[in-house]
Amino acid sequence: MAGVRRVTLHDVASRAGVSTTTASYILNGRSDEMRISQATQDRVRTAADELSYRPNPSARNLRTSTTRTVGLISDLAAGGQFASQMITGATTAARPLDHTVLIGESEGDPDLEAVLINEMLDKRVDGIIYAKVVTAEVDVPAALRGHRAVLLNCVDPKGSLPAVVPDDYEGGRSAAEALLASGITDGIHVVGERTSHGVLAGGLRLNGIRDVLRAGGARLESELVCPWAVPDAYQAVSAYLEAGGAPRGLLCMNDRIAMGTYQALEEHGLSVPHDVSVVSFDGSDLATWLRPRVTSVVLPYAELGARAVDLVLGEDLGLNGVTRVPMPVLHGQSVMVVSP
Repeated sequence: MAGVRRVTLHDVASRAGVSTTTASYILNGRSDEMRISQATQDRVRTAADELSYRPNPSARNLRTSTTRTVGLISDLAAGGQFASQMITGATTAARPLDHTVLIGESEGDPDLEAVLINEMLDKRVDGIIYAKVVTAEVDVPAALRGHRAVLLNCVDPKGSLPAVVPDDYEGGRSAAEALLASGITDGIHVVGERTSHGVLAGGLRLNGIRDVLRAGGARLESELVCPWAVPDAYQAVSAYLEAGGAPRGLLCMNDRIAMGTYQALEEHGLSVPHDVSVVSFDGSDLATWLRPRVTSVVLPYAELGARAVDLVLGEDLGLNGVTRVPMPVLHGQSVMVVSP
């Protein structure tokens, strides 16, 4: 409200009968270091409470050369469940480190992205997290070069910045292992596609799947190629079944594909898991809504966000490289259980 003066550290010191320097040491947690008596500490804190004193963050930042903020710039920061999980993971990890996350959304516009990066730098954030909703290779924006930054859910092929991504290769291995555990070694198909150039998840998952099946004496019979969406998966699986296909195990590249797959199987009189076992990826809410609940390899978006904050504020940021976060398996009832 206009006309109301902010309570200063000098006001607190005057009421407590100490110097401004002594009051500053006490309120900044350095009492023991300066050997200030408990009685003086109590007097200063009481004065601060009585005056409703709040520290001036701008003045503190000038003293400590830190703004206690991290910038997070994403193409689609508000783009659904996974993006919100990354943000939640980042903000939750930043809180105990006494940092706030400032969020900017570029909507994939490189000009807006450059503006957001420069705004974050103007605010003197302690680091910038550059995030993508889809795991992909990226060209690092020129404005980020030479600054403290981490890539989140994306990688730079040139390795110019440290990156945090899900371990999609091991995720593919886990999906195949879940299917092999049911005793299925033939009639196995992947539903989906490798994804476009530069997008990493599909190819890495497929490589992991192939390696595990090969080691387990099984093989991948085919890829039912389709975009990663419900209607496309439904059409691809339906066409395969109508052509006389008889799958025993289907590995779906995401939970939306699993939903379309479920619909196609049901319409053709096939039951999950009694006739066909299904394993998926994402671990989204959709995975828990499908009946029977689909076994899904989880994309750990919250942990990705938390790891990125720990990395950008850590002391070893100069060690460029890729941190791959494990993808746990969310077990459902979509895989036939083999009796011991």
